[in-house]
Amino acid sequence: MSDDKPARTIAIVGAGPAGFYAADALVRKPEACRIDIIDRLPTPYGLVRAGVAPDHQSTKNVVRVYDRILKNDAVRLIGNVALGRDVTYDELKSLYDVVILALGAQSPRQLSIPGESLFGVVDCTGFVNWYNAVPGALDLAKEVNANAAVVVGNGNVALDIARLLAKTPAEMDQSDIDPGAAQAITDAPLTDIYVVGRRGPMQASFTSPELSEFGELAEAAPVVDAAVVPETTEGVPDDQKPKKEKNLRILKEFAAGDGAADPRPVKVHLVFCASPVEILGDERVTGVRFERNRIEDGRAVPTGETFEIDAQLFVSAIGYRSSSEEGGPPIDDARGTVKNENGRVEPGVYVVGWARRGPTGVIGTNRNDAREVVDQIIDDKVAISKPGPEGLDALLAERAAVTTSYEDWQRIDEAELAAGSGGRPRVKFTRIDDMIEAAKPD
Repeated sequence: MSDDKPARTIAIVGAGPAGFYAADALVRKPEACRIDIIDRLPTPYGLVRAGVAPDHQSTKNVVRVYDRILKNDAVRLIGNVALGRDVTYDELKSLYDVVILALGAQSPRQLSIPGESLFGVVDCTGFVNWYNAVPGALDLAKEVNANAAVVVGNGNVALDIARLLAKTPAEMDQSDIDPGAAQAITDAPLTDIYVVGRRGPMQASFTSPELSEFGELAEAAPVVDAAVVPETTEGVPDDQKPKKEKNLRILKEFAAGDGAADPRPVKVHLVFCASPVEILGDERVTGVRFERNRIEDGRAVPTGETFEIDAQLFVSAIGYRSSSEEGGPPIDDARGTVKNENGRVEPGVYVVGWARRGPTGVIGTNRNDAREVVDQIIDDKVAISKPGPEGLDALLAERAAVTTSYEDWQRIDEAELAAGSGGRPRVKFTRIDDMIEAAKPD
């Protein structure tokens, strides 16, 4: 950042991958800027910390890139500041030349079927927040105390949930799963885990690395009906065939392995072409009624034939959508994203990541997404006229908001790492008050 040029002030709301890639793209431009990355939690990294499965530690190494971005003189982290609670959307627009929304898609999509209010029904957000020790997450120990579980969804989140439910204590020792969640899962008498998708294997959105992990579990065996596995990827679009061929190869191996006869005590059943129509039970879940589908032009078409699976735990993992509190950015209810045209929300306001395009792609997908939007910001030549960081600091001081800085995060990080032992990389704080205490200088 040049000292003799006026700097454009930019607020990025959300300290996850999309927000960091936007900051990185901005500081690489010749135009001077001052960037505040604002997050509702005292800790940065968003989805990488709170969404990536705790046993996928190599995926979390991307935070090293984000850490370098936070060390840039033009970038400042402001944690524990929530949009709507501590500062409003309109206030940010009045304080910064540019506002970039990197809010993600934090609300689970609903199935809207009978029985969703029964005890033992959990949405993917609640389940992921629980095992990732996100502050405010509900304790689901009683819910997972089940003999059988149904996970509805055919994306990587559904596979993450099923895989963690199937793991042994030793397998979780190398992860940063919340210790209480790990204990509850290993204490549960689970013998059968069903992962059910409404479409077929070739329409599933999970990726081969996540799928292949079911063949590597110590005490759980994958079960796949060979009759539902196609012989080829015929009909799959050419650009998707390489990925689908990998999935097909893995599924054929699982089917040939006869998981039902495997001596391992837990079975993970991969079920396709079925949609849940009712969750059964009086107070707690006792089972799920499904309707079989057939695939026509890649779509799931109901057949009218139904079947039931006995289960006491039901987890819905059918996707996420963006949501906004009153006075927040406009939401496209049909798409579940912030309303935008190629990343532009309104003059001076832009959106990146899942909040822009929906919950698609992997972490790295956000890089190109952010670059496209930053190019638009530069092309729009947004005027440099607003107070920026000083204005926000004054507003937060007036409201006695307790914020965290990058240095505060480093102290929280050190405390969590120090709490790890026996191969466990860290033990996360689950309470914001404890994070704030750990952030204080000695």
